[in-house]
Amino acid sequence: MTPKKKSPKTNPCSSSMAKRHPVDDERARQLLAQETARIVIDAGVRDYGKAKLKAAERLGLSTRGALPGNKEIDAAIAEHLELFGGDEHHQRQHDLRTLAIDAMELLQPFEPRLVGPVLAGTADENSAINLHVFADSAESVALHLDDRGVRTRLYERNLKHRPGRNSPTTVFSGYQFRFNHEYVEATVFPFDGLRQAPISPIDNRPMRRADRKDVEALLADAG
Repeated sequence: MTPKKKSPKTNPCSSSMAKRHPVDDERARQLLAQETARIVIDAGVRDYGKAKLKAAERLGLSTRGALPGNKEIDAAIAEHLELFGGDEHHQRQHDLRTLAIDAMELLQPFEPRLVGPVLAGTADENSAINLHVFADSAESVALHLDDRGVRTRLYERNLKHRPGRNSPTTVFSGYQFRFNHEYVEATVFPFDGLRQAPISPIDNRPMRRADRKDVEALLADAG
């Protein structure tokens, strides 16, 4: 069993009181991406923008420079988990994907698709299992879960269907619930939403989605 490495601590000399330097070279961007990844993983900050600002403050870097993009942050998260997570990280990916299959079975009438960190292999201790489900109305998903004794919490998510910073967003309802000690978040789309995935804030491309067979294949490939 490979021992889990400890995440390195930030240089104590870097603080919010330190002189702010612009992010003007590749090394600074790399350091900022790595610190942002630590904040996302250790503090459970899911908003990459907020995590980047916090990381810049810790490192004494000005936010007026070219900050690393979300794709760079996601790559730094994957690298951090691979480097410091060890076998524990791989086991958690396996467990969450296995649980995702069970959650997809629970929501089977709504053609669920797995998205997000559990699918990408970048889930950490704070990650939920993210599903896209498809129905005539969000209320039908809530009633289905309620009939099975599952308590839910309503949330809303703003998602884009076209790339671009100024592209309009659409508000989608979803339901968060506890499932075998983990959180599942099921965002509800109309049935025609199966044809076009919303735009990912990570790479500005349509979100990768996986049905149950795809997730089972991932588990099989991982051994």
